Amino acid sequence: MVLWTGLAATLVVANAVNGWLHLPAEDLSETPATASGSTSSAATPGRETEDLLQAGIRQGENKDFSGATRSFREVLSRQPANKFAWYNLGVVAQHENRTADARAAYDHALKIDPGFESALYNKAILLEPTDTDQAIAILRRIVDADPKAATAYLHLGQALERKGRDDEAENAFGLAAHADPSLQQLVPERFRDSASAASTATQTGTER
Repeated sequence: MVLWTGLAATLVVANAVNGWLHLPAEDLSETPATASGSTSSAATPGRETEDLLQAGIRQGENKDFSGATRSFREVLSRQPANKFAWYNLGVVAQHENRTADARAAYDHALKIDPGFESALYNKAILLEPTDTDQAIAILRRIVDADPKAATAYLHLGQALERKGRDDEAENAFGLAAHADPSLQQLVPERFRDSASAASTATQTGTER
């Protein structure tokens, strides 16, 4: 399940990006077999790769972004198609306001996995101020796949408001508030009452 939280795991920052991601443990538990059918030590490089990813994540959390970049680049030297390393490079670049580098890294991750929701979300955040139409398209794709993606709905509302599509924005803000009531305070004031009412109506309809 994708968690729509920021790097510091807070929802009070409307422009927070998704945080660091690493290879799921189950992917590391697969032990390759040799041609004769016996298990080999080939699983070790996978564990080493995960160690590098974890090291990069710790460096990033400690704001050692140059160290994190080196760790993720080392992962990619071993596994060029590691979507998590590309994604995490994008997180580093986004926190350093290197927009072009962040987008390129997310695009690499999305070439490997077009449905990688965390990369889609962070890319939409990058695009929202400058290519709002594309951001809207990406955010709609996310919420279609995950109707509980509260902060994606919040950003969708912001993007739609930017385009003057207030009715659609109002609906998106209502869905954001319904999915996560703590986001109510981040809804623009002129939409807040209607978002609260829409959230309540949605909740009432769900309970029936």
